[in-house]
Amino acid sequence: MVTSSGVTEAGLSTVAGIPEDSGGLHLSTARGKWVLTATVLGSSMAQLDATVVGIAQPAIGKEFHAQIAGLQWVSAGYLLTVAGLILLAGALCDRYGRRKIFVIGVTWFAIASLICATAPNIGLLIAARGLQGVGGALLTPGSLAILEASFVQGERGRVIGAWSGLGGVATALGPFVGGFLITAVSWRLIFLINVPIAAAVIYISMRHVPETRDPNATGDIDIAGSALTVLALVGISYGLIQGSSGQWTSAPVIGALLIGIVSLVAFIVVELRVRAPIVPLDIFKSRQFSATNGVTLLIYGMLGGMFFLLPIELQQVSHYGPTAAGASLLPITFMLFALSSRSGALSARIGPRLQMSAGPLVVAAGLALFARINAGGNYLLEVLPAVLVFGFGLAITVAPLTATAMSSAPAERSGLASAVNNTVARTGSLLAVALLPAIAGITGDSYLHPAVFETGFQHAAFIAAVICAAGGLLAAATIRNGQRPGAQRRSVEEPFHCAVDGPPLRTGTEAGAD
Repeated sequence: MVTSSGVTEAGLSTVAGIPEDSGGLHLSTARGKWVLTATVLGSSMAQLDATVVGIAQPAIGKEFHAQIAGLQWVSAGYLLTVAGLILLAGALCDRYGRRKIFVIGVTWFAIASLICATAPNIGLLIAARGLQGVGGALLTPGSLAILEASFVQGERGRVIGAWSGLGGVATALGPFVGGFLITAVSWRLIFLINVPIAAAVIYISMRHVPETRDPNATGDIDIAGSALTVLALVGISYGLIQGSSGQWTSAPVIGALLIGIVSLVAFIVVELRVRAPIVPLDIFKSRQFSATNGVTLLIYGMLGGMFFLLPIELQQVSHYGPTAAGASLLPITFMLFALSSRSGALSARIGPRLQMSAGPLVVAAGLALFARINAGGNYLLEVLPAVLVFGFGLAITVAPLTATAMSSAPAERSGLASAVNNTVARTGSLLAVALLPAIAGITGDSYLHPAVFETGFQHAAFIAAVICAAGGLLAAATIRNGQRPGAQRRSVEEPFHCAVDGPPLRTGTEAGAD
């Protein structure tokens, strides 16, 4: 994510606040390669963890005899701390040093991963996942910010492209490798493997990565706004997950929802009054920006909810092993790699409205096709068609959506705009993981009963399809083509970015060079 000084999350970075001559490294040098290695390994560690935990859910549930609410918290615990703290982490990077916060985040992430790997019960695992999210929030903004600040300006595009490709390979292989580790040893190994990776990142960073900070990052940091963000997410998430188990009228659920709502209102009040808000709310005066984030909330919310349920469906209903379940989704990543940059280039030529309207409808069709998956689990007839349509829809949608989120704000706030868009995407996933299973009738231990879960999963797939289609209709009604007034032409070195946990997408110029 980003502060107004220009550090963004998951590769969403601008050079605001970074003097043009501050970076002096070249990728051809040994030190340049070491810096790239540290940032790729650090960001890939967080990306891998986000993808492989879904594959591990059935194994975790069986070992701990967990209800579906417990599995929801394993995912939600990580999402809520990342979403709540990523903006604060960007401010800390600017103020106290990008390498310092990056190394603290990697260390924190490794310690939390070790606790996850040794957790004796579901409660401690959930708590450790929340701690892991804190580490993920701290390490993520620094990864690309280090590259932006460390390398000479003329090589930044090339370095970011290398970071994208190497990180993309890790992301693509994550579910497959994670599934293999779960099958061969235990789900605990997917967390334990982070420890040696983190040790390597810390060693390389302390030895080779230069320290940089924004000299213009002065004044107070909006701690109150960040704290209220986390409190709001915790309260609302707890209320939705526990309420979905049939406890809507219980005092803890009602109390948690009230705390969440009051915290959200208080956040708005604080952001309107503090001198340096972590999210200046006037950015939402742009109708295009607000509409884009509304579309993001709907689409990425449903993606998060379905990717929580799909690995369970494949393993519990279709009897896929963890390795096969992970490998079955690889075409989605490959399609994004192959088509997203071209989609971004097309959007730059014709405007984003058509793709942001049609793309979610294609995603919705793919989600509806997932409902065809049953106990037979035939990959070529049931799974692959859904995966291909779904992946094609994402390739149409992702680049124009995230590019529009950045371009619909003033140029000097493009980093903040992309940061807010990422926070909205993560929040949507968090809310969907909390609510979609219950709406679809998946409660208690129903995931352990294939016939019951299959019915619930089918309902969830159709619900997600309808909501994604609504996102397309919202885009058709609200998104407009055309460049913002006074906007500068995007640099060929500035990549399109993705609001999902993945590397930034390449520019149309780079795509055309393929």
